[in-house]
Amino acid sequence: MTTRVPCSLDAAGFPLLSCLLLGACAHSSQPAPDEVPAGAPDAVSSEPAATGPASTGLGGQDDRLDWWRDARFGLFLHWGLYAVPAGRWGDADHHGEWIMTTAEIPVETYEGFVDEFDPVQFDADAWARMAADAGMRYVVITTKHHDGFALFDTALGDYDVMATPFQRDIMAELAEACRRHGLRICWYHSIMDWHHPDYLPRRGWETRSAEGADFDRYVTYLHGQVTELLTNYGDIGVMWFDGEWEATWNHAYGSELYELCRTLQPDVIVNNRVDVGRAGMGGFTADGGRAGDFGTPEQTIPDQGLPGVDWETCMTMNRNWGFNAADEDWKSSADLIRKLVDVASKGGNFLLNVGPRADGTFPPEAVERLAAIGDWMDVHGEAIHGTLASPIDQPAWGRVTLEPRADGDTTLYLSVFDWPLDGELTLAGIGNEVRGARLLGDPERVVAVRGDAGERVFEVGARASDPVVSVLAVRLAGVPVVYAAPEILAAGDAFVDQLEVRLAPPSEGVAVEVALQNVGSGGWNYVVWNGRPLRLTETTTVRARSLHEGVPVGPTVERRFSRVRPFTALAVEEPVPGLVVRVYRGEWEALPDFAALSAEREELAETVALPEGFSEENVARVYSGTIDVPEEGMWSFALESDDGSRLLVAGRPVVDNDGLHGPAEERGAIPLTAGRHALRVEWFNKTGGATLGLRFGLQGAELAPVPAERLAH
Repeated sequence: MTTRVPCSLDAAGFPLLSCLLLGACAHSSQPAPDEVPAGAPDAVSSEPAATGPASTGLGGQDDRLDWWRDARFGLFLHWGLYAVPAGRWGDADHHGEWIMTTAEIPVETYEGFVDEFDPVQFDADAWARMAADAGMRYVVITTKHHDGFALFDTALGDYDVMATPFQRDIMAELAEACRRHGLRICWYHSIMDWHHPDYLPRRGWETRSAEGADFDRYVTYLHGQVTELLTNYGDIGVMWFDGEWEATWNHAYGSELYELCRTLQPDVIVNNRVDVGRAGMGGFTADGGRAGDFGTPEQTIPDQGLPGVDWETCMTMNRNWGFNAADEDWKSSADLIRKLVDVASKGGNFLLNVGPRADGTFPPEAVERLAAIGDWMDVHGEAIHGTLASPIDQPAWGRVTLEPRADGDTTLYLSVFDWPLDGELTLAGIGNEVRGARLLGDPERVVAVRGDAGERVFEVGARASDPVVSVLAVRLAGVPVVYAAPEILAAGDAFVDQLEVRLAPPSEGVAVEVALQNVGSGGWNYVVWNGRPLRLTETTTVRARSLHEGVPVGPTVERRFSRVRPFTALAVEEPVPGLVVRVYRGEWEALPDFAALSAEREELAETVALPEGFSEENVARVYSGTIDVPEEGMWSFALESDDGSRLLVAGRPVVDNDGLHGPAEERGAIPLTAGRHALRVEWFNKTGGATLGLRFGLQGAELAPVPAERLAH
């Protein structure tokens, strides 16, 4: 039997709970706690709920980012002394902007490039014009890369462009040129600095002594240069930091640098690399408590859009960021156009890189690609600028972007990669009335539409309007009504006493029907969800489906939630504060079998963290002791590390963050009674940066670092 009550739902008022967390029993090799039947869940009322919009896919509500979200497309410029060797050192020609360290060039030798840097053909207006003609709306340029050379006139030293034969402030000229051509000027600035005597750590191959180096003194220098960049050049759109992954940089430094930027220019946008916690090339920060306004995927495009998160994919046209004369592995113009469309369809920005040559000109291959992209954008740019992520799943024939209209209607841009041979393009999953359609590349072509709500067929003809990406603009009546499954949202799949479950419809105008099945109960009885959380007190399977104008639409989804018994606390008499740490030496690409190894030494640690200033490589550390849990419940843990790590609580694996990677966080959960439980954290570092941190909290609550007073052995 199905009961339906007419109502609409307020999706905007339903906060997303924490990430999906795995219960301990899913990891443990030992038997899990028994599932415990309990009282029936709260009744599902059929009382109507208020209406409201679904998620738009925009990140946050800060209007500082509005211009940036509208832009969708920008130019990245990697330029500096490394353009002089153009990728070659000795017999090798594979180097790029990292040549100082990849070729192991001593500081005093690298400084010789200062006398060779004379870009006499540099024309700021030509650069800005190429970017604007390509449809780009902003330019991000390296004011200082990791080699420490400043491409601007800095008063904090003479390792800058004014010491070169060129003796012109390139940043001042480019900033003014960008503004003349309607572009926002933005700065890239490296936190890492291989040249400055106070920057730590030193490169492993360097002969310079680190004796007397003071990292805090370097941070003062860094702040001074950032102050110059945000004081001397007018309004800056973005401060794009990089090089934050080494162990010397930490959250406190990142927060201070972010605040400095926002104090100097309150409207400036700052990327997430100002702080620690970025999960490698994927570019996103796992911990929402870190500084930064947007994520920075590098050389990759996320598989799916990320509602509520701002992000920007930065990518090279060939292999290298800085100019490499031997690098001929250029992406085609068609590939770059499709990547731009793909990024926009997922609600992101595309920051496309050019590495200018030492003479101040763009490589001809880059010029050709910018021109080809510009030709496409001249016709189809409205499908990119000012658009939002697709409201539906990625179609087989291409991508979709969305633009809200001032009259309340919506334009969907159907970007077609694979033109239908029969001349009929099918759009599924949208329930709105279609008020018209037009081909951007052939506005005179008549496009007829047929079909019912949920699936429309557009008669577009057998010939594509563009050889790379054709775009059909479809006007919908109102905001999109999406025929897709609702989301079943909860803090995890297991709970101790009770669990709050919410449902999220796929769009405005769609209601949700829900049915519950407890252990031993009968069939499914659907009722219209009233917008209130479901409070489960026993093991229950929840099913849900979308409802439009009284008719079920889209697939049915279900999720099982299990009530479990918590693990019993240990009887610990007179615990000693701190954790025992055993240190091991070796070269690994994954956590070793510590039972087969002998520790080099043993020490104590107050918390699960690396010692201040830690920079050891080819090392592993195992933290052992107990954690005092303040109350019974499902406890969530977040383990961040660089490289691999693993967390065991009560003898059960809870988080597996193993392998070689940059700073990355993984989460898990386990049911625990109040009191002390065995705790073990395994961690290793091969080379490069080193990070380790542990946070915890009751399932669904904000996680916080585990305080020292809760750890003992």
